[in-house]
Amino acid sequence: MIYILIHYILPLLLAWALDCLLGDPAWLPHPVVAFGKVIAWGERRLNQGRHRVLKGAMLAWGLVLAIVALAWGLLWEADRLHWSLGLLLRTLLIFYCLAGTTLRREVAGVFEAVERSLEDGRRQVARIVGRDTASLSAQEIRTAALETLAENQSDGVVAPLFWLALGGVPAMMAYKMVNTLDSMIGYRTDRYRDFGRVAARTDDVANYLPARLTAFLMVAASGRLSLLRFVRRYGPCHASPNSGWPEAALAGILDCRFGGPHHYFGELFDKPYIGDNDRLLCLADLRTSLRISLCSEMLALSILVLVYCMFVVL
Repeated sequence: MIYILIHYILPLLLAWALDCLLGDPAWLPHPVVAFGKVIAWGERRLNQGRHRVLKGAMLAWGLVLAIVALAWGLLWEADRLHWSLGLLLRTLLIFYCLAGTTLRREVAGVFEAVERSLEDGRRQVARIVGRDTASLSAQEIRTAALETLAENQSDGVVAPLFWLALGGVPAMMAYKMVNTLDSMIGYRTDRYRDFGRVAARTDDVANYLPARLTAFLMVAASGRLSLLRFVRRYGPCHASPNSGWPEAALAGILDCRFGGPHHYFGELFDKPYIGDNDRLLCLADLRTSLRISLCSEMLALSILVLVYCMFVVL
């Protein structure tokens, strides 16, 4: 019982409390920033010449295995020195992997910025989306922000908790590496189509179950389980095999429409629409979305703590 408490339950609850209080403060060094620098370094040196798919696979899987080994080794050494060091390290690493508070702050900031001016809104939304933002309208800015909220509810909250449950902190850190790889090189552009193919497919596999679980948790948080029919209809309507599921959940809750054509790195990608009510989004939609995000996060956290408690009982 003490082992489960120190190694699993207490670090998780402390990390979640830290995320609620701090988010991702700019003054605190973040491992994902280091991930990004290593990925960029590897991409500049390997994404050229022949065999780009193989070289991209070597970079992606090599970095994932390296972070698993590093996290496992650090935790083993911390536990060996003193249980409190292990608790502290686990808490810190889980805290780094959770992004719910920062996600909600950034999305709220987009809505606040677009109320000031269109240019402010474009600059703010460019912080959290990969698409080109220079010509977005106010409606497209708000839509992009809420799509990002839904998609990253899986990537930044539920999926890390899912992998924490399956493989502990090393698996959680591995997931963050996979997700960072996909966000940097997993695009279907001329530059990344071959080199980032394995990274993108690995991310698809890692997010397959978490994305669908996220959609269910969001619908459960809304109290309208009948929306699951809407999610089953529109979840597959996305270029990604996973992103459409949480986006469909939020589109159903808000009774709005997501998706459609977007520009990435100057190239037009014609994505299917999710939902059919092309209405204007407003601040009330933001408030509803933030509430659903927080409630579904708390549901996921509660389920994981309950699973850990079941191991204690057994």
